[in-house]
Amino acid sequence: MAQDTRPSMTLRQIEVVRAIIVTGTIANAAKLLNVSAPGISRLMKYTERSLRLKLFERRGGRYVPTPQAQDIFEQINGVYKKVDDLQYTLARIERGGDVEFRLGSVPSISHVMVPRAIVRLRGMHPELKLDINILKIEEALDYILLGKGEVAVMSYRLSHPSIDFVPLMRGSLVCIIPDGHPLADRPSVSARDMAGYPMIGIEPTDPYGRIMCELFERENVPFDLIIKARFGTTVCALVKAGLGIAIIDEFTVAHGSMPGITIVPIAEDTPFQTYVAVRNDRALSRYAENFIVLLRAEMRAVVEAGKS
Repeated sequence: MAQDTRPSMTLRQIEVVRAIIVTGTIANAAKLLNVSAPGISRLMKYTERSLRLKLFERRGGRYVPTPQAQDIFEQINGVYKKVDDLQYTLARIERGGDVEFRLGSVPSISHVMVPRAIVRLRGMHPELKLDINILKIEEALDYILLGKGEVAVMSYRLSHPSIDFVPLMRGSLVCIIPDGHPLADRPSVSARDMAGYPMIGIEPTDPYGRIMCELFERENVPFDLIIKARFGTTVCALVKAGLGIAIIDEFTVAHGSMPGITIVPIAEDTPFQTYVAVRNDRALSRYAENFIVLLRAEMRAVVEAGKS
């Protein structure tokens, strides 16, 4: 194969020629590019030899581009315009401009954890628009499969061949009681301690409700569930009103989000795993990836604070 001997320029040569044309001197071009002047001079001379063209003439201490260099300069400016356009596009993507990130979350994690992660996400991508939906567990599959959102934050793992469940954080349930309640000063409470008081609980069909019921069944302790509610924020409001005590996930009541109630650890183990549901046939956007990292960090901080 014959070797291609047509004149060509490297990106560095293009950069140097442009700098000399813009600044008019070797010294100023060197300052613009933050390199030494002799290096600029050598590369300019080498470029002229390799192109077999005289690019500059010396006039009054300045380098004046020849007509051929002016033609090259017009092409170089076109290249730089494309580079500028590329840099603008990259910066716009980084800021999140003209992009809407859609996510869903079950109520227990959406109350405190999701907003805190969103604050940090917007700090990274300040122009990013968001569409946040509160989902029941049974709504999550359709939310992802029908493309209504990119991720769904879950308190339970379902099964579907097109959806991956990325582990988020392993948490625990806690007991919440009205301020001033007889159990408020306990370092922890057991199932038997809690069974002595009227209980407010999440539906037993809910993952957290099921863990609560299994706790009392495992300890062979009967309990009186006087009020059932679907969402943790409702349960907290009922407890604050003095209607009973409750067992709830630690993320719903994190960071003092529910004033008027006291949080007491449960003596028995009550672990649960949280997930992010995503389609497994599509790559995640950088916004989704960053959100997952930030949400996991927020949840980890709550878990570690609960252990200390």
